[in-house]
Amino acid sequence: MNFLEGLSLRDIKPLKAIVTKSSSSILKKGSDDNGGTREEEKEEEEEEELLDPSARLFHEPKFNLYIIAMLGCKTKINPNIIKDGLLTTVLKHPRFCSLQVEVGGKGGEMKWVPTEVNIENHVIVPEINPAMMDDISPDRFIEDYISELSKTTIDMSKPLWEIHILNVKTTEAEAIGVFKVHHSIGDGTSLVSLLLACTRQTADPNALPTVPITKKRPVRSSKNSEGVWWMFAELWGFLAMVRNSLVDIFMFFATFIFLKDTETPLKGAPGVEYGSKRFVHRTLSLDDIKLVKNVMNMTINDVLLGVTTAGLSNYLNRRYGLVKKNDQGATEKRNNLPKDIRLRSTLLVNMRPSSGIQVLSDMMEEKAEARWGNWIGYILNPFTISLRDDPLDYVREAKTAIDRKKNSGEALYTYLIGELVPKLFGYKASAALSHRVLSNTTMSCSNLIGPLEEIGFYGHPMAYLAPTFYGHPQALTINYQSYVNKMIIILAVDERTIPDPHKLCDDLEESLKLIKDAILAKHEHAH
Repeated sequence: MNFLEGLSLRDIKPLKAIVTKSSSSILKKGSDDNGGTREEEKEEEEEEELLDPSARLFHEPKFNLYIIAMLGCKTKINPNIIKDGLLTTVLKHPRFCSLQVEVGGKGGEMKWVPTEVNIENHVIVPEINPAMMDDISPDRFIEDYISELSKTTIDMSKPLWEIHILNVKTTEAEAIGVFKVHHSIGDGTSLVSLLLACTRQTADPNALPTVPITKKRPVRSSKNSEGVWWMFAELWGFLAMVRNSLVDIFMFFATFIFLKDTETPLKGAPGVEYGSKRFVHRTLSLDDIKLVKNVMNMTINDVLLGVTTAGLSNYLNRRYGLVKKNDQGATEKRNNLPKDIRLRSTLLVNMRPSSGIQVLSDMMEEKAEARWGNWIGYILNPFTISLRDDPLDYVREAKTAIDRKKNSGEALYTYLIGELVPKLFGYKASAALSHRVLSNTTMSCSNLIGPLEEIGFYGHPMAYLAPTFYGHPQALTINYQSYVNKMIIILAVDERTIPDPHKLCDDLEESLKLIKDAILAKHEHAH
């Protein structure tokens, strides 16, 4: 049985079509010549489905965002199998077979218009001459190709997605598939959900991937001897959340009006959103991250933020050392960092009630908790840039900072602001707000949970999955994507700002190693 047969035999809930309203004719009785009745035609005008505010925002010139997802495969990719597979899955989704058409004047509303899709216009297989790689490595060739994709937009005369198939052997894969999707179609959770719906476990061609879900914390019952203290703790927690929320919303508007991050070597120059990006990735051990998580009683996100803080600190220390190289002995100084660096990241938060990657058919239900589209808020998370004697301090500080953010309504408020501002003031005002907040911060960061077992993309076993995005006014984006026992770090960088992204990957990888070694040394010392 081949993979496509497995798709057709599995009992999968069908994708729910998005209901669009259209003009319809109804017959209504009226008076005839003899005072009787006659039939007259009347048109009932109804709205067609419009893009939601967040989707429409991504079409503004200063905020034209695309998602890139790189799929490393363990075998050569057969384009015909990919095309057949897309016809039976992705093209059943209304967003992927609809045009986005402006309603009225330029800069106004846009609507979804179903269209006939020519799969040949969306699956791109470039001719690759082996001589093209005489002077560069295959890995560099792939990097250059994907970087070129960030210089172009997808023609609005077709649905805004495409996949590029590159049968080039790299150090990690035999071939690469590159999805390019406009962010208006959906956020990372939506698109990774769709991607996983196109895959099956390599061990069982009929089985969908297994994705872990976040466990909800048990709610304590107040019907016990500590009931009064429990109520006091709940009240105190509520007051703390209100205080944190007010402070965070103040900081959000302060960032919009005047508060800027320090001009570090990671901070992009004005107009960085228009430049091309370079996409690089590095594979870490998820088991190492889980070891730190379990020993320190933290979450994987806590550990990743600690690793990020350590990696950024070491990278900036080296860059500042290079700036001071004309000063005698400057690069030999252990600490080249300026004091009081303000460096913040916009951490993207999935606002769906159900956390994690969702079952695609469930996301398409009209009344489902987890809906398709762009359901994201964000928080402004500060990174403490410094050099620490104990690597574990990075993780402890990251946990303290993010725990405070968890006890705040910042993500919800930023999501609501993103929904309300375009309705009240228009899309240009909404784009200006988002653009200024991101311009005044340094980077973006997100983490997506992937499958627990190896999967195949239409029968092609996958070595890794590496999604990211670009088009926003920041020079650095860090995405983390788990896959089986791996954690893939994906960097999207502006090369004019960060000319050595692989060194930043080295710093992140080395930071995890130092944190893990500190955990092991502490454990050995305890015994």
